[in-house]
Amino acid sequence: MAQDFSFYNSLTRKIDKLETNEPGKVSIYTCGPTVYHYAHIGNIRTYIMQDALVKSLEYAGYEVKRVMNITDVGHLSSDADTGEDKMLAGAKREHKSVMEIAKFYTDAFFKDFQAVGNKMPDVIEPATNCIPEFIHMVEVLLEKGFAYQAGGNIYFDTSKLDDYYVFSSALEKEQLEVGVRDDVEEDTNKKNKTDFVLWFTKSKFEDQALKWDSPWGVGYPGWHIECSCISMKHLGERLDIHCGGVDNMFPHHTNEIAQSESYLGHKWCGYWFHSNHLNDRAGKMSKSKGAVLTVSLLKEKGYDPLVYRFFCLQSHYRKPLEFSFEVLDSTVAVYNKLVKRVAEFKEDGVVDEKVKEEFEAKFRETLSNDLNTSMAITILYDALKADTNDATKLAIVKSFDKVLSLDLIGHAAALSEEAEVDPELLKYIEEQIAKRTEAKKAKDFATADAIREELLSKGVEIKDTREGVKWQLI
Repeated sequence: MAQDFSFYNSLTRKIDKLETNEPGKVSIYTCGPTVYHYAHIGNIRTYIMQDALVKSLEYAGYEVKRVMNITDVGHLSSDADTGEDKMLAGAKREHKSVMEIAKFYTDAFFKDFQAVGNKMPDVIEPATNCIPEFIHMVEVLLEKGFAYQAGGNIYFDTSKLDDYYVFSSALEKEQLEVGVRDDVEEDTNKKNKTDFVLWFTKSKFEDQALKWDSPWGVGYPGWHIECSCISMKHLGERLDIHCGGVDNMFPHHTNEIAQSESYLGHKWCGYWFHSNHLNDRAGKMSKSKGAVLTVSLLKEKGYDPLVYRFFCLQSHYRKPLEFSFEVLDSTVAVYNKLVKRVAEFKEDGVVDEKVKEEFEAKFRETLSNDLNTSMAITILYDALKADTNDATKLAIVKSFDKVLSLDLIGHAAALSEEAEVDPELLKYIEEQIAKRTEAKKAKDFATADAIREELLSKGVEIKDTREGVKWQLI
């Protein structure tokens, strides 16, 4: 039986106990990436915290089904339906087709997504797979009087709603409305400032690469409609939890609720889980600033992607988190000490199930109280210091890693393997690494590469990392 689970619900603006539509089962929808560029580490922070939510729910005894969309059409450069389609902009930038861009950046996204220990969603659906569903929803909204046609586009009429601003208080409404059009050209086809496009037909974007036949002419969907339709296609008419970043809350998630509940005629999703921004010293991370810092780039610089996950888990998902390489270097040192501590444990002895269950109960309770991952890590440290045998501690680490996904056991095993290497071989490896380091300092890269190949021929793989050169037997 699943344990009680609570987290901050953006819809009610308080911590709510989760009451699912089907007992013991949770349906989760995640806003996926717009695949016109690489996902930066700020984007990945959001997905790490969503992964922690999924795994914490599973740890609490729930059966979880998670769906994620891939936006490969319809997302304009402004979230408020103005500017150029991001996919088309990416295709122009790289002189490729939109589908080539979508394939390349989807693959790049999931490479980084998995590198930080995330579990793949149960369903991944590109927007371009669901055009019939989008058209059907637009037809129903027109029939019900929630949508209208103007200037060649189909718009959702927000004036038909009793409360459009579902995530915000009355005092915030004016500020939010101004934000919809603070730096873009006004769309004069709209009846209301907050109306949004459901389907583009004869729009000003004549060079749109992807278009489909519809009852209103050849066109393409607006951005917001895809999440509603993809969620309903795979999770039904009543969704338990919708996840995203805080920047998606308005207008994207606001618009999703407006169109979904108008289409369905009943409440769609009762729980909304939003993660806060990752900032650098210049502010919120953004692709528009130029260079994109990705997980793959961190890896190239010698950082283990799981160290970045550890960095994120040490902070609460609702708090802004500031990134710097200095802080990440400190996290590397802490993570390595943790691995070294685990590597000292021996699997001899019998697991004390009572002690293990006591720590698992504390861990589960902490995660079930607004996903407190930083406190969960503190409980891990408490377990490592507990007055119990090594076998029990290792069992607790394995159990906790179902959620933390830091691969502490795997890294500890690799460290132990290095410690057990024949002393003569160890001496040889260290000498060769030292020679290679000197060769690199002298810019004698041919010699450095030759030493790497020689070590590889003897079953020793070396890697350059921020902490220095690491090696492992293969």
